[in-house]
Amino acid sequence: MVAPDGAPGTMGGADAAPDGAAVTEVLVSDAAEPVPSAAEFGRWLRQERELRGLSLDEVARLTRLTATVVEGLESGEPTRMPPHGYIYGYLRTYAGAVGLDADDVVLRWQEVEATEPASPQARPGTNWRPVLIGLGIALAMAVGVLLAR
Repeated sequence: MVAPDGAPGTMGGADAAPDGAAVTEVLVSDAAEPVPSAAEFGRWLRQERELRGLSLDEVARLTRLTATVVEGLESGEPTRMPPHGYIYGYLRTYAGAVGLDADDVVLRWQEVEATEPASPQARPGTNWRPVLIGLGIALAMAVGVLLAR
């Protein structure tokens, strides 16, 4: 069998088998790396910090973040993570202190976020209803005391 380009034994990506049948070459691309979970992401951050010989307190001092915030980032647990609006900035600051590429760290976190199921806010806003009810009761009592005089 001769291909249009004159090369014997090939025909547009197919080779001739010993019996003359065409064999098509199948290329299998490397499978993409699986996206880590939030906990795996946190472990990765901690491992990178430890590989560089930095303690949690040193990173907290370098980043001017509290140790609790650094622990939260390294935990990957939604209830311990900083509020969503702060995560990217904190991750960039953490990356700079540890010597990681900030864009890479944020990109990895975005991949984790895209695969994690939506969870309620770790730190929901203040529920003002009980506060207002309490203030209303206190105001009613104060008015009652003033009227009783």
